[in-house]
Amino acid sequence: MAMTEQNAMRKKMANTIRFLAADMVQKANSGHPGAPMGLADIAVVLSEHLKHNPKNPKWLNRDRLVFSGGHASALIYSLLHLWGYDVSLEDLKSFRQLDSKTPGHPEYGHTPGVEMTTGPLGQGIANAVGFAMASAYTANQVNSETCELIDHKVYCLCGDGDLQEGISYEACALAGHLGLKNLVVIYDSNEITIEGDTSLAWSEDVAKRFEAQNWNVIKINGHCYDDIENALNAVKNATKPTIIIANTIIGRGAEGLEGSHETHGAPLGEVCIEESKEKEGFSPNEKFYIPEDVLVRFRCAIEQGELYEKEWIHRQKEAPLIEQNEALERLLNPDFESIEFPDFSNEKEMATRDSNGKILNAIAKAIPGFLGGSADLAPSNKTELKNMGDFPKGKNIHFGIREHSMAAITNAMALYGTVIPFNATFFVFSDYLKPSARIAALTHIQNFFVWTHDSIGVGEDGPTHEPIEHLSQFRALPNFYVWRPADATENVEAWKSALGMKAPHGFVLSRQKLKTLKPERDFGEVSKGAYIVKQRKDANLTLMASGSELMPCLQAACFLVPLGIRANVVSVPCLDLFNEQDAAYKAQVVDANTKVLAVEAATATEYYRYADDVLGMESFGASAPAELLFERFGFTKEGIMKRACKLMGVEYREVDAGECEL
Repeated sequence: MAMTEQNAMRKKMANTIRFLAADMVQKANSGHPGAPMGLADIAVVLSEHLKHNPKNPKWLNRDRLVFSGGHASALIYSLLHLWGYDVSLEDLKSFRQLDSKTPGHPEYGHTPGVEMTTGPLGQGIANAVGFAMASAYTANQVNSETCELIDHKVYCLCGDGDLQEGISYEACALAGHLGLKNLVVIYDSNEITIEGDTSLAWSEDVAKRFEAQNWNVIKINGHCYDDIENALNAVKNATKPTIIIANTIIGRGAEGLEGSHETHGAPLGEVCIEESKEKEGFSPNEKFYIPEDVLVRFRCAIEQGELYEKEWIHRQKEAPLIEQNEALERLLNPDFESIEFPDFSNEKEMATRDSNGKILNAIAKAIPGFLGGSADLAPSNKTELKNMGDFPKGKNIHFGIREHSMAAITNAMALYGTVIPFNATFFVFSDYLKPSARIAALTHIQNFFVWTHDSIGVGEDGPTHEPIEHLSQFRALPNFYVWRPADATENVEAWKSALGMKAPHGFVLSRQKLKTLKPERDFGEVSKGAYIVKQRKDANLTLMASGSELMPCLQAACFLVPLGIRANVVSVPCLDLFNEQDAAYKAQVVDANTKVLAVEAATATEYYRYADDVLGMESFGASAPAELLFERFGFTKEGIMKRACKLMGVEYREVDAGECEL
């Protein structure tokens, strides 16, 4: 059957993408040509359906396109250039080079048009679910029966590797449960991974898997333009998420290498590229060639995108949309000054997880777009937003026991433009979501991670549930801010600071009750990460602590005076922020004329930047009531005094309360 004129043009456009990708990888002598070449036909037809504006990449009602297989970045950058985004042909020629707009894997905020930083496989699928969830919540706030201000699609291109990762199971199960009808996953089923055929390690029926998760399933030939067109038309009126299983050939069009795993992650070679171009009627020696008629077709995205956005703006102006537009404005421009934070100054003691729950509710009450939930631990994490309903109409998201996808989902929600998400679990289970927390830090995403049960204070659940190394792990992440407040009042100030920062934050919170500290404190200095809560004249020791260890440090400091040790006490709610302060402020807080002892119920080796000695955890915890564990591992007044005496070269003795200086 003869190819139609339209499909002949599509083939020429697809071949242009293929050879751009091949040239990019060849010039860089690094990269992945196979997936871009295999997906080129789908990309061309998808281009005809995608609603976006290359001249305004931030237009709210655009379709989101997430490339979960970030290694296929040569395809992404080729499309962005062809569509007319601010990605030049010179940028394509600088693929994978230092300071270029076209790094090896796509980075949000670095390259115009890239919706999400992806790299670790499976992340992008969960990100796409996050975008779809954010749009569903926003639509419920601003759409009406007569006018839909939010009605876009979320497309995700993924491969075999993405679907083998556990995060994709988590995210897709939740998407099916929620019935996210605007979500479309296009699965590049080329049956090839780095080691060879997927049958080496994989034999599941993907269609049945997704049917079981309440998805529409469409199977197509990923190189048949009519199949692709029909599938994309079929999803327009979907009532639940859809996966399009596209059988493709990796390295499609690569002469002599088509279908081989050797095309996955290495240049094809000059000879292969020249022969491939010649076979398709392209000049074999011309690199980065874009036929004029092909460029004209792709660049229609500019005019079409401007029309899409103008139509949307016109839709907003139609009466009677006053309430809808006002609701949208409140989502787009949250008023943090309107938050009425709780006052804990009269509370004698309170677990910081409890104070945090009240803070979350105060924020959610004032900020329409503030929402979130827990990985099935809301009663323990204290994250229920009371009387605020369940997602998608309400603010409480039930993620299920899916920590990894929960974090990736909320990463994307945070970038959507209308919502401010939080997610929660026990601190020890942050291990399950570390890759997504890392992406949040890399991408400067304002995602709020609520981590309760912060230490050996977990108690009877034992060492499997007692985080030891986790504070150090997350403090080691650049651009990630770990908060471990010492009491409820400090927790409020921590949130005030975090809400004003475009970065991810982890709130590490106690299960056990902590006494509300009464010393005079300049809470404005919480935003600097550390501050003096008790200062003594002629001090010769500084005690630094966070969270539950601050109170025993204050007690120890009083009892150390009769032993000749005069200790300043420093609260460190956020060591990451303190590290960023100038030398003058650090010297003000940590007196260079004193010895420094840091105290924290964790490995805490990062304190050696300031400390002469660290009283931390040197082993895993144990199963026992929390107070016995703190005593066993030395995090008591007496334990701190003994460690301080050793540091200062003073013989320890017991001190009566009547001797100490309060």
